[in-house]
Amino acid sequence: MSRRPDALAAEEPLEIRIEGKPLAVTMRTPGHDVELVHGFLLTEGVITSADDIATARYCDSVDDTGRNTYNVLDLALAPGVAPPDDSVERRFYTTSSCGVCGKASLDAVRTRTAFSPADDPVTIDAEVLFGLPDALRAAQKVFDSTGGLHGAGLFRADGTLLAVREDVGRHNAVDKVVGHALLSGSVPAAGTVLMVSGRASFELTQKAVMAGIPALAAVSAPSSLAAEMAEDAGMTLVGFLRGRSMNIYAGASRVTGIDA
Repeated sequence: MSRRPDALAAEEPLEIRIEGKPLAVTMRTPGHDVELVHGFLLTEGVITSADDIATARYCDSVDDTGRNTYNVLDLALAPGVAPPDDSVERRFYTTSSCGVCGKASLDAVRTRTAFSPADDPVTIDAEVLFGLPDALRAAQKVFDSTGGLHGAGLFRADGTLLAVREDVGRHNAVDKVVGHALLSGSVPAAGTVLMVSGRASFELTQKAVMAGIPALAAVSAPSSLAAEMAEDAGMTLVGFLRGRSMNIYAGASRVTGIDA
């Protein structure tokens, strides 16, 4: 038996405030925080454009040594953008890792979605899909040293990687990718595939729908509600994407190159 130091994935709280008023607290891996809050607010229906946020700045938040922890981010909304109501604030405090949950939320997401993926004509070749897990894994640099982070990658339909983000929370990794796309002027994210390193939960499916992403692929299983949401929204949902095998749970017409 030998001993050696082991690198651990960083995890710290991030408090999100809107004009000084606390909105949410999420446990995240520090880094790309501005992307995270943009993606979070977009996928929760608070904003629809990067222009809806006028400023984003860290507040003074110090540890015992007086060092700024950069764990409080305060946003100012652009003129005319309505702040979230109190019910949204209470929900985020109840469970910071969950967006909207339950069957009643299907109608809520449908009415709040500004960018429906249903009319996106993109097609994705099966060979491209088969290559996405390895492409995502190769881009996960922090995972190499810690083994403890979820990954999310946004790809073009031809397999070109647009952005990859890692985080201790799978929902945060997706929010960071969506925020990157929003800040890059690429939302709705037409013609793209969101690849995630774990399962496809209802929450991740909801976030993809809210960003106008037409296809979500996961290396593990989706939930029944995730499949229902994808079907309802007109989004392609692929699970168990491993090696040269996959299951298609919704939107199979977008996937080409499959033998009948």
